[in-house]
Amino acid sequence: MRTFGAVLQALREHSGLSREEFGDLVGFSKHTVASVELGRRMPDLVLVERGEEATGNTGALRKSFPKLARQAGLAAWFRQWAGLEATAITLYTYECRLIPGLLQTEAYARTLFTNQLPPLDDEQIEAQWVARAERQRLLRERPNTAFGFILEEHLFRRCTGGVNVTRELVDHVLEIADLRNVEIQIMPTVQTTHAGLDGPMQLLETPANRWFAYCEGQRAGLLVSEAQEISVLQRRYARMRSQALTLTDSVSLLQRMRGDL
Repeated sequence: MRTFGAVLQALREHSGLSREEFGDLVGFSKHTVASVELGRRMPDLVLVERGEEATGNTGALRKSFPKLARQAGLAAWFRQWAGLEATAITLYTYECRLIPGLLQTEAYARTLFTNQLPPLDDEQIEAQWVARAERQRLLRERPNTAFGFILEEHLFRRCTGGVNVTRELVDHVLEIADLRNVEIQIMPTVQTTHAGLDGPMQLLETPANRWFAYCEGQRAGLLVSEAQEISVLQRRYARMRSQALTLTDSVSLLQRMRGDL
Protein backbone atom coordinates (compact mmCIF):
# COMPACT_ATOMS: atom_id res chain seq x y z
CA MET A 1 0.00 0.00 0.00
CA ARG A 2 2.88 2.37 0.74
CA THR A 3 4.47 1.57 -2.63
CA PHE A 4 1.18 2.14 -4.43
CA GLY A 5 0.74 5.42 -2.57
CA ALA A 6 4.23 6.58 -3.50
CA VAL A 7 3.53 5.88 -7.19
CA LEU A 8 0.24 7.78 -6.97
CA GLN A 9 1.98 10.74 -5.34
CA ALA A 10 4.74 10.76 -7.98
CA LEU A 11 2.19 10.71 -10.83
CA ARG A 12 0.13 13.45 -9.19
CA GLU A 13 3.15 15.70 -8.65
CA HIS A 14 4.41 15.02 -12.18
CA SER A 15 1.03 16.24 -13.43
CA GLY A 16 1.46 19.44 -11.43
CA LEU A 17 -1.51 18.79 -9.15
CA SER A 18 -1.80 19.50 -5.45
CA ARG A 19 -3.63 16.95 -3.30
CA GLU A 20 -6.65 19.25 -3.17
CA GLU A 21 -6.69 19.72 -6.95
CA PHE A 22 -6.28 16.00 -7.55
CA GLY A 23 -9.03 15.30 -5.01
CA ASP A 24 -11.41 17.62 -6.85
CA LEU A 25 -10.73 15.75 -10.10
CA VAL A 26 -11.27 12.26 -8.67
CA GLY A 27 -14.10 13.15 -6.26
CA PHE A 28 -12.27 12.53 -2.97
CA SER A 29 -11.09 14.87 -0.24
CA LYS A 30 -7.46 15.90 0.01
CA HIS A 31 -7.34 14.03 3.33
CA THR A 32 -8.39 10.77 1.63
CA VAL A 33 -5.79 11.32 -1.09
CA ALA A 34 -3.15 11.87 1.59
CA SER A 35 -4.15 8.66 3.40
CA VAL A 36 -3.82 6.64 0.19
CA GLU A 37 -0.48 8.23 -0.72
CA LEU A 38 0.89 7.48 2.76
CA GLY A 39 -0.22 3.84 2.55
CA ARG A 40 -2.78 4.16 5.34
CA ARG A 41 -5.88 3.47 3.27
CA MET A 42 -6.82 1.04 0.51
CA PRO A 43 -7.67 3.01 -2.66
CA ASP A 44 -11.15 2.68 -4.11
CA LEU A 45 -11.49 1.46 -7.69
CA VAL A 46 -13.19 4.76 -8.53
CA LEU A 47 -10.15 6.67 -7.28
CA VAL A 48 -7.86 4.46 -9.37
CA GLU A 49 -9.86 4.90 -12.58
CA ARG A 50 -10.31 8.65 -12.15
CA GLY A 51 -6.71 8.96 -10.98
CA GLU A 52 -5.55 7.41 -14.25
CA GLU A 53 -7.46 10.04 -16.22
CA ALA A 54 -6.14 12.84 -14.02
CA THR A 55 -2.49 11.75 -14.41
CA GLY A 56 -2.32 11.02 -18.12
CA ASN A 57 -3.55 7.41 -18.38
CA THR A 58 -0.12 5.85 -17.88
CA GLY A 59 -1.69 2.53 -16.82
CA ALA A 60 0.52 2.31 -13.72
CA LEU A 61 -2.32 2.65 -11.24
CA ARG A 62 -4.75 0.43 -13.12
CA LYS A 63 -2.25 -2.40 -13.58
CA SER A 64 -0.97 -2.37 -10.02
CA PHE A 65 -4.37 -2.10 -8.31
CA PRO A 66 -5.45 -5.77 -8.76
CA LYS A 67 -2.31 -6.98 -7.00
CA LEU A 68 -2.94 -4.53 -4.19
CA ALA A 69 -6.62 -5.46 -3.95
CA ARG A 70 -5.81 -9.12 -3.31
CA GLN A 71 -4.47 -8.11 0.11
CA ALA A 72 -7.70 -6.46 1.24
CA GLY A 73 -9.52 -8.53 3.83
CA LEU A 74 -6.41 -10.39 5.00
CA ALA A 75 -5.27 -9.89 8.56
CA ALA A 76 -1.87 -8.22 8.75
CA TRP A 77 -0.33 -11.18 10.54
CA PHE A 78 -1.61 -13.58 7.85
CA ARG A 79 -0.29 -11.78 4.76
CA GLN A 80 3.24 -13.19 4.93
CA TRP A 81 1.84 -16.71 5.15
CA ALA A 82 -0.59 -16.01 2.30
CA GLY A 83 2.36 -14.98 0.13
CA LEU A 84 4.11 -18.29 0.82
CA GLU A 85 0.87 -20.19 0.33
CA ALA A 86 0.44 -18.77 -3.18
CA THR A 87 3.56 -20.57 -4.46
CA ALA A 88 3.70 -23.61 -2.15
CA ILE A 89 4.16 -27.08 -3.65
CA THR A 90 2.81 -28.79 -0.52
CA LEU A 91 0.27 -27.44 1.94
CA TYR A 92 -1.04 -29.38 4.95
CA THR A 93 -3.78 -28.06 7.26
CA TYR A 94 -5.25 -29.37 10.51
CA GLU A 95 -8.28 -27.52 11.89
CA CYS A 96 -10.32 -28.01 15.04
CA ARG A 97 -12.06 -24.60 15.27
CA LEU A 98 -13.76 -24.00 11.92
CA ILE A 99 -13.66 -25.13 8.30
CA PRO A 100 -10.40 -23.81 6.73
CA GLY A 101 -10.75 -20.78 4.50
CA LEU A 102 -9.63 -22.71 1.40
CA LEU A 103 -12.65 -25.04 1.79
CA GLN A 104 -15.35 -22.59 2.86
CA THR A 105 -18.45 -21.76 0.85
CA GLU A 106 -19.51 -18.14 0.52
CA ALA A 107 -22.52 -18.67 2.80
CA TYR A 108 -20.38 -20.31 5.49
CA ALA A 109 -17.71 -17.60 5.28
CA ARG A 110 -20.24 -14.79 5.44
CA THR A 111 -21.78 -16.40 8.53
CA LEU A 112 -18.39 -16.20 10.21
CA PHE A 113 -17.81 -12.61 9.07
CA THR A 114 -21.21 -11.34 10.24
CA ASN A 115 -20.66 -12.84 13.69
CA GLN A 116 -17.22 -11.34 14.29
CA LEU A 117 -16.56 -9.09 17.26
CA PRO A 118 -15.94 -6.20 16.97
CA PRO A 119 -18.57 -6.15 14.19
CA LEU A 120 -17.54 -5.62 10.57
CA ASP A 121 -19.33 -3.23 8.23
CA ASP A 122 -20.60 -4.32 4.81
CA GLU A 123 -17.46 -3.15 2.97
CA GLN A 124 -15.21 -5.06 5.35
CA ILE A 125 -17.28 -8.21 4.99
CA GLU A 126 -17.14 -7.92 1.21
CA ALA A 127 -13.37 -7.40 1.30
CA GLN A 128 -12.97 -10.45 3.55
CA TRP A 129 -14.94 -12.64 1.17
CA VAL A 130 -13.15 -11.35 -1.96
CA ALA A 131 -9.79 -12.13 -0.36
CA ARG A 132 -10.95 -15.60 0.68
CA ALA A 133 -12.39 -16.41 -2.74
CA GLU A 134 -9.12 -15.29 -4.33
CA ARG A 135 -7.16 -17.68 -2.09
CA GLN A 136 -9.49 -20.57 -2.92
CA ARG A 137 -8.45 -20.41 -6.57
CA LEU A 138 -5.19 -22.06 -5.49
CA LEU A 139 -6.89 -25.45 -5.23
CA ARG A 140 -7.79 -25.51 -8.92
CA GLU A 141 -5.15 -23.23 -10.42
CA ARG A 142 -2.19 -25.10 -8.85
CA PRO A 143 -2.90 -28.76 -9.79
CA ASN A 144 0.73 -29.70 -9.07
CA THR A 145 0.48 -28.52 -5.47
CA ALA A 146 -0.43 -31.23 -2.96
CA PHE A 147 -3.10 -30.09 -0.50
CA GLY A 148 -3.91 -32.11 2.60
CA PHE A 149 -6.61 -31.34 5.17
CA ILE A 150 -7.41 -33.03 8.48
CA LEU A 151 -10.72 -31.74 9.82
CA GLU A 152 -12.46 -32.52 13.09
CA GLU A 153 -15.85 -34.18 12.61
CA HIS A 154 -17.53 -31.71 14.97
CA LEU A 155 -16.81 -28.84 12.55
CA PHE A 156 -19.64 -30.20 10.39
CA ARG A 157 -21.83 -31.40 13.25
CA ARG A 158 -22.06 -27.85 14.65
CA CYS A 159 -24.11 -26.76 11.62
CA THR A 160 -22.63 -23.26 11.59
CA GLY A 161 -25.06 -21.01 9.71
CA GLY A 162 -27.88 -23.55 9.84
CA VAL A 163 -28.81 -26.76 8.05
CA ASN A 164 -28.93 -25.32 4.53
CA VAL A 165 -25.51 -23.71 4.87
CA THR A 166 -24.10 -26.99 6.18
CA ARG A 167 -25.62 -29.04 3.35
CA GLU A 168 -23.98 -26.75 0.81
CA LEU A 169 -20.72 -26.87 2.75
CA VAL A 170 -20.60 -30.68 2.86
CA ASP A 171 -21.42 -30.88 -0.86
CA HIS A 172 -18.63 -28.39 -1.57
CA VAL A 173 -16.06 -30.28 0.51
CA LEU A 174 -17.02 -33.55 -1.19
CA GLU A 175 -16.54 -31.86 -4.57
CA ILE A 176 -13.10 -30.58 -3.54
CA ALA A 177 -12.18 -34.05 -2.26
CA ASP A 178 -12.55 -35.34 -5.85
CA LEU A 179 -9.62 -33.19 -7.01
CA ARG A 180 -6.48 -35.28 -7.64
CA ASN A 181 -4.25 -32.87 -5.75
CA VAL A 182 -6.44 -32.69 -2.61
CA GLU A 183 -6.67 -35.14 0.29
CA ILE A 184 -9.33 -34.63 2.96
CA GLN A 185 -9.42 -36.71 6.13
CA ILE A 186 -11.88 -36.49 8.99
CA MET A 187 -10.77 -36.87 12.59
CA PRO A 188 -13.78 -38.68 14.11
CA THR A 189 -15.17 -37.75 17.49
CA VAL A 190 -14.79 -41.38 18.56
CA GLN A 191 -11.02 -40.84 18.42
CA THR A 192 -10.62 -39.95 22.09
CA THR A 193 -7.09 -38.53 21.70
CA HIS A 194 -4.69 -37.64 18.90
CA ALA A 195 -1.45 -35.78 18.20
CA GLY A 196 -3.05 -32.43 17.38
CA LEU A 197 -4.77 -31.59 20.64
CA ASP A 198 -2.54 -28.53 21.11
CA GLY A 199 -4.44 -26.74 18.36
CA PRO A 200 -4.66 -26.02 14.61
CA MET A 201 -1.60 -25.91 12.39
CA GLN A 202 -0.54 -25.44 8.80
CA LEU A 203 2.61 -26.69 7.10
CA LEU A 204 3.88 -25.79 3.66
CA GLU A 205 6.82 -26.58 1.38
CA THR A 206 8.20 -23.90 -0.95
CA PRO A 207 9.48 -24.54 -4.50
CA ALA A 208 12.98 -24.42 -2.94
CA ASN A 209 11.93 -27.33 -0.70
CA ARG A 210 12.02 -25.25 2.45
CA TRP A 211 9.31 -25.84 5.04
CA PHE A 212 7.36 -23.27 7.04
CA ALA A 213 4.57 -23.61 9.59
CA TYR A 214 1.78 -21.34 10.72
CA CYS A 215 -0.25 -21.45 13.93
CA GLU A 216 -3.11 -19.06 14.59
CA GLY A 217 -4.93 -17.97 17.73
CA GLN A 218 -7.72 -15.54 18.57
CA ARG A 219 -6.05 -12.30 17.47
CA ALA A 220 -2.66 -13.22 16.08
CA GLY A 221 -0.76 -15.75 14.01
CA LEU A 222 2.74 -17.15 14.32
CA LEU A 223 4.90 -17.92 11.28
CA VAL A 224 7.41 -20.65 12.18
CA SER A 225 10.65 -21.06 10.24
CA GLU A 226 12.90 -22.84 12.77
CA ALA A 227 13.68 -26.34 11.49
CA GLN A 228 13.48 -27.90 14.95
CA GLU A 229 9.98 -26.55 15.61
CA ILE A 230 8.77 -27.50 12.14
CA SER A 231 10.08 -31.03 12.65
CA VAL A 232 7.88 -31.37 15.75
CA LEU A 233 4.80 -30.17 13.87
CA GLN A 234 5.55 -32.45 10.92
CA ARG A 235 5.74 -35.46 13.24
CA ARG A 236 2.45 -34.49 14.85
CA TYR A 237 0.74 -34.06 11.49
CA ALA A 238 2.10 -37.41 10.28
CA ARG A 239 0.72 -39.10 13.40
CA MET A 240 -2.66 -37.45 12.90
CA ARG A 241 -2.84 -38.79 9.35
CA SER A 242 -2.69 -42.29 10.80
CA GLN A 243 -5.21 -41.48 13.54
CA ALA A 244 -7.81 -39.87 11.27
CA LEU A 245 -10.16 -41.78 8.98
CA THR A 246 -8.79 -42.90 5.62
CA LEU A 247 -9.62 -40.86 2.53
CA THR A 248 -12.36 -43.30 1.52
CA ASP A 249 -13.83 -43.55 5.01
CA SER A 250 -13.74 -39.77 5.37
CA VAL A 251 -15.80 -39.33 2.21
CA SER A 252 -18.22 -41.98 3.43
CA LEU A 253 -18.67 -40.18 6.74
CA LEU A 254 -19.28 -36.87 4.99
CA GLN A 255 -21.86 -38.52 2.75
CA ARG A 256 -23.64 -39.98 5.79
CA MET A 257 -23.63 -36.63 7.54
CA ARG A 258 -25.05 -35.06 4.38
CA GLY A 259 -27.83 -37.63 4.34
CA ASP A 260 -28.69 -36.90 7.97
CA LEU A 261 -29.18 -33.18 7.36
